[in-house]
Amino acid sequence: MYTQLEKTAENVLKLLNEKGRNIVGERSMNSPRAIGDAVQEFLSEKGGLKKCFPKSFLKSFESGFERRSMEDMAFYDKKDNYYAVDCKTHNLNTVFNMPNLISVRRLANFYKNDKNTFCVLIVEYEVKDKIIDYIRCYFYPIEAFDWECLTLGALGWGQIQIANANNIKIDEKIDRKSWMLKLCEFIEGFYDEEIYKIGERKQWFNEIKEFWNNK
Repeated sequence: MYTQLEKTAENVLKLLNEKGRNIVGERSMNSPRAIGDAVQEFLSEKGGLKKCFPKSFLKSFESGFERRSMEDMAFYDKKDNYYAVDCKTHNLNTVFNMPNLISVRRLANFYKNDKNTFCVLIVEYEVKDKIIDYIRCYFYPIEAFDWECLTLGALGWGQIQIANANNIKIDEKIDRKSWMLKLCEFIEGFYDEEIYKIGERKQWFNEIKEFWNNK
């Protein structure tokens, strides 16, 4: 799987540099959101990603998911494994970005089925002379992202995030079970910290309540 995804990433980078350098107008060149939306549309609605897979790997390709879906695109391989794809773009000229990937609860439920894989496709680029120059493309299952470059955000049950998009670390040797157990360890510590924070907030508002009761 890793070999096929890495080959696909190479083809994505080549395709974008050949046909996607003027994917937005001049006014939108300084808008990461506009470029991100345009790249996603190029790869999904126009079938760009579908063309980049090794022919021996891909069975079917899907796009057109709702914005609240965890996947922007999806595909089945020849063994009927399902891959949900989250597409991200990163402007290398920016100092710091912390993109959200997926809810911990949604991923935990999704990974109860061994045939499911949640993939992250990251396209890194720079804008030079009003043209987009695509520099690098990552295409890996989320469990290939080392926990040293990930963090958890306090949204809902918890949101897996890339701590800093300028520092991505990939580890292809770790298996899904080990990665998910590490996630559970992080979640336990994260929830303990959130409970402590909530306790502090409750205490603070108890003091506010007492203030108003005595006023």
